[in-house]
Amino acid sequence: MLAALIASPVPTVGIDVGGRMNRSISILFRAIPLAMGAVCLAFGLYVLSGGDDADHYVAGHVNVALTAICIALFCTAATIIRQLVQVYGTLWEVALPALGYAVAVATMIWGVVIVQRGDEPQYVVAGYVTLGIGFIAASVSTVATASTKFTLIQTSAALDIDSGPPPEAYSERVRAVLVAIPAVLAVVGLVIAGTLYARGTTPEVVAGHVVTGLSLVCSALVALVASIVRQVRNEFGEAERFRWTWWVAAMGTINVVLGLGVLLASDNPARLAPGVVLIGLGLICFSIVSKVVLLALVWRQVFALANRIPIIPVGTALTCLFFAAFLFEATTRQPGFFVGAHVLVGLGAVCFTLFSIVSILEAGTSSS
Repeated sequence: MLAALIASPVPTVGIDVGGRMNRSISILFRAIPLAMGAVCLAFGLYVLSGGDDADHYVAGHVNVALTAICIALFCTAATIIRQLVQVYGTLWEVALPALGYAVAVATMIWGVVIVQRGDEPQYVVAGYVTLGIGFIAASVSTVATASTKFTLIQTSAALDIDSGPPPEAYSERVRAVLVAIPAVLAVVGLVIAGTLYARGTTPEVVAGHVVTGLSLVCSALVALVASIVRQVRNEFGEAERFRWTWWVAAMGTINVVLGLGVLLASDNPARLAPGVVLIGLGLICFSIVSKVVLLALVWRQVFALANRIPIIPVGTALTCLFFAAFLFEATTRQPGFFVGAHVLVGLGAVCFTLFSIVSILEAGTSSS
């Protein structure tokens, strides 16, 4: 019975007989990023209202900043869905990615403004982390931009391997620019992290750890952008089917291992927040894996279990939230867990938002 279940075709959730996404499902998938953004914003503001100490300042600002990633993911979701429900035009093609980039740039500017407020630990950590979150939001907005030709993936998959891109696909130069954006942001983030490490003060080392993790998330998003643009242009080869997946998994593994290393490296309470957050960022990368592996598995073939893949970001979201629950209790004994526990709530919201995106990708690319 189990073998029969695995071998049987799995219907594509939310797609009607005519190949269009169900309207109710499309509204739900667009609402999820906005709802999770509202959670991050409300929770961040609530934390900020709880006290004037450094822990409340950092945790509150980071959660508010995570709203930018949710908005960028909404832009991605809306870009793909409006194509699937056939209500997509030039206005949306420009407005949705522009909104994502505008929020990302605003978040970066906000981070720089916080850093410029002074050398106090809360300004250093909150400012640089907010800047790094802006980098991720810009990378996600690039996913939205790459997805403006999303429906051409099915068109390209129907073409011969060596027939070249469809006439409507973006140019090779545009493809290179799109892939370069998250790559450059990742490198810039790592350079900033290296600078913070070199300065050597505790707040700057803490910020350096987290900015490193945020940069690795940008690196993971390179794989998602590359997978989309290369499939749109009919350039996605067999060698790439799992290459990008392993790349994202490596970024997530590095984040988790680095987080554990930070936690185990000393008895300094300052290590607790960055160690926990790095593990949470690793879970974000594993959520991104679901999207990259889905695109690989349904390219030019039928994958019967495609609609099971959205379980991955649901699992990472629950892991973040259950981890946070334990840390909230641990905070009563070790206050150093305060920031990590609160930030994990926001990271869990981002993971759940990624569930929406991978579900949309499944609906738009799966052949079964």
